[in-house]
Amino acid sequence: MKSDATSRNLFPRQFGILMLASAIGFPALAQQAQPTGDAQSAPPSAAQQQSSPTAQPLNKAPKEGFWGRVNPMARKKWVHKQIDPINDRLTELDEVNAKNARDIQDVDSRAQAGIHQAQSTADAANQTATAAGTQAQQAGTLAQAASGHVDRLNTTVNGLDQYHQISEADVAFRGGQPVLSAAARKQLDDLTASVSGHQGYILEMEAHSPAAGSVGIQNSQHLAEAVKRYFVEHDIPVYRMHAVALGNARGEEDTKPVRASNVHIRVMENSLAAQETAPPQGAASLNGAERP
Repeated sequence: MKSDATSRNLFPRQFGILMLASAIGFPALAQQAQPTGDAQSAPPSAAQQQSSPTAQPLNKAPKEGFWGRVNPMARKKWVHKQIDPINDRLTELDEVNAKNARDIQDVDSRAQAGIHQAQSTADAANQTATAAGTQAQQAGTLAQAASGHVDRLNTTVNGLDQYHQISEADVAFRGGQPVLSAAARKQLDDLTASVSGHQGYILEMEAHSPAAGSVGIQNSQHLAEAVKRYFVEHDIPVYRMHAVALGNARGEEDTKPVRASNVHIRVMENSLAAQETAPPQGAASLNGAERP
């Protein structure tokens, strides 16, 4: 009797456990019996999850609640769970865009700095070239001036000993005595007036005497000294007079023998002095002859 009562007490408990197990196992069997569909609805593999970590939360099937249904009380949390990966991805894209913008700005800044430096260098080179061109022109001008100056110096040097005859005169002495007559003084006065105030001239004098030998040379020397003394007394510098006593010797242009005592005077002018001042007056010979 006791065992029958115990069996009656255990039966309701076992029945309740069996009903509870059925209630729990039925949804699991129902989920396992559902078709898998195509391969795209299956959850991604582990390799796919590693290769695209940001895509895993988007492809995961949304499940809420105890039975896999959406719980209205947890909707806000579920929405945040869905959009957080998107926000993270957008934040990452914003950071990449910001970095790209900074890189572009940095490259642009460096490019602008390089362009500015290149332009500054080009401007400096242009200024240097312009200054060099100006200096070259100045150097060319100086070289031309120096060349012209050298040419003038060469002309001056070459013309230092170039003299040509301006006028001439024959001063006669009576009896071979070194005494100037009135006519002789008149000739010397005219010659002195013709060279007064001029530069670059000299007086060449050849003294002649009909006497032969040393006597004639001495006599002609006295005649030349008389003429030179008169010129010095009338402000003709000594260094402008060059005299030679020839006695009865004939000059280069003389063809006849010397028969009277005289002093032949030639006024010679330097070619340089002729460029700066007027030639001495008296182009015609002081004794009335034409200039040769």
